[in-house]
Amino acid sequence: MIIKSFEIKKINIKKNSIILLYGKNEGLKNQIKSSLLVNKVISSNYEESEILSKPNEFFETISSKSFFEEEKIIFISRVTDKICEIISEIVEKEFEDLMIILDSDSLEKKSKIRSLFEKSKKHFCIPCYPDTDETLTKLAFQILKKNNISISSSNLNLVVNRCNGDRKLLFMELEKITHFVKNGKKINYENISKLTNLVENHSFIELIDNCLAKNKNKTVNILIENNFSSEDSIIITRIFLSKLKKILSLCTEFQKNKNLDLTISTAKPPIFWKEKEITKKQIINWTPQKIKEALYQLSDIELSIKKNYNNSINQITDFLLDLVSKKTNN
Repeated sequence: MIIKSFEIKKINIKKNSIILLYGKNEGLKNQIKSSLLVNKVISSNYEESEILSKPNEFFETISSKSFFEEEKIIFISRVTDKICEIISEIVEKEFEDLMIILDSDSLEKKSKIRSLFEKSKKHFCIPCYPDTDETLTKLAFQILKKNNISISSSNLNLVVNRCNGDRKLLFMELEKITHFVKNGKKINYENISKLTNLVENHSFIELIDNCLAKNKNKTVNILIENNFSSEDSIIITRIFLSKLKKILSLCTEFQKNKNLDLTISTAKPPIFWKEKEITKKQIINWTPQKIKEALYQLSDIELSIKKNYNNSINQITDFLLDLVSKKTNN
């Protein structure tokens, strides 16, 4: 059954426990997942390829339940038609206390997995198409109004335009503006221009975040999909150095309190909700000493790049691939 994103309250989680999200609007998907998972915790995260390679182990996982689990919640990413047969079997068996969220990129109308959910009377598929500027403007206005922030139409348009139809970026930029105003500063065109990131920088941030989280496949895919230039290498280096310093602070605090959630919740500046899960992975995968070593290495690379741009992108690429493969949590 197809429903629209604003209709998710219609979903009875107990009765409709398998949900397909598809499309390129990652920000919208994250909002939907947050709404579905209120006071709930994902039990297991899978990529489709992991399930396809070991289907029996996957069925054992969803069939068993811990004494402490009221329900088992499974999240599966990078879903394609290849997993359709397995999902069909799960639908037929009607497991109790099981919730599965499937996350897919764009799916054609003839897609088997999309058709399975569209024809189902018990389970839902939710299209997540790119946002229009009008939608993003409405969202921004609601959030700013909630935080009692006044902003001119021209400045609001500047923020929306820089997000290039991505509500995930919009939320990040609005969070920056909210903290900026709370510090007693005024919003004007100059401040907005400096405060918000150009959308092109998103690929750099996504690359760095996944590298630090040890998401090797994702890191490699970003490097393949983006044609980074020699000039980009210095931007990546500067953003990476800044990110490493932030993670160093968080890892140092985590070593003191041994409480990951406390480390995240007390971080200054506050960590945006969408960044919390990947930040947790980064903290777990690093020690302060290993981060310091990476900082020294990257600083040397930065000096080398400034002296000679010709081989800069190769240097930073080699650094990223080495870092994402290296064990850094002991």
